Amino acid sequence: MPPVTSPPLAAMPPLQARGGGAGVPARHPPPPETLHPALWLGHQLGRQPDQAVPSGFAALDAELPGGGWPRRVLSELLLPHPGVGEIRLLSRSLAAVQQAGRLVMLFDPPQELCAWALSQMGLDIAQLLIINTRCKVVAGSDSLWALEQALKSGHVGAVLAWLPPRLRAERLRRLQLAAHAHDGPAFVIREMAAQQRPTSAPLRLALRPGGADVLNVRVLKRRGPPLEMALPLQLR
Repeated sequence: MPPVTSPPLAAMPPLQARGGGAGVPARHPPPPETLHPALWLGHQLGRQPDQAVPSGFAALDAELPGGGWPRRVLSELLLPHPGVGEIRLLSRSLAAVQQAGRLVMLFDPPQELCAWALSQMGLDIAQLLIINTRCKVVAGSDSLWALEQALKSGHVGAVLAWLPPRLRAERLRRLQLAAHAHDGPAFVIREMAAQQRPTSAPLRLALRPGGADVLNVRVLKRRGPPLEMALPLQLR
């Protein structure tokens, strides 16, 4: 029986692109960000389904997904100690929330706040509600219950909360789930040592003083590629 020989490679017809004939370019899948707002490529900043709240700092907004503080999620700020400039960092966005006629709630600030200093930052004291949950009236009560209810209510413009140290991961997840109903920014402040532990918050920043009226901001976690360099922000 004579041997069966295959035709030379040069004689074989070229493969055609699937879905098209000769000379028709291959179809490429659509970019993921056009399919759903929660999808993005690894080199891109994630987009926000809700319009973000500008931080008031152009350099920071350029590195935040959506161009500002996200809504309906937690934004986690890690500090070496209170008073590094965290309220000055947030004051511009909090003031914008108040100017839209919405209430701002502060939970468990570590020290008594100065009304005059807050007003100098542009905050309206009449639309600022401070809640102290650490003074437990009922033994065994949950200090985070009021914060969770405020987030779930959907009636608060912005929330800023100083969380207790060494907070368990499941407690933070509960707050993150509650924030889904919160149509505004929700900031939680934690100790710097928390960066060694994972977080359910989609945005995590580390704040350190960088000199007079300068705050160094490192983006530890965001919906997008990592950012290695710290951002020096002028607080004045």
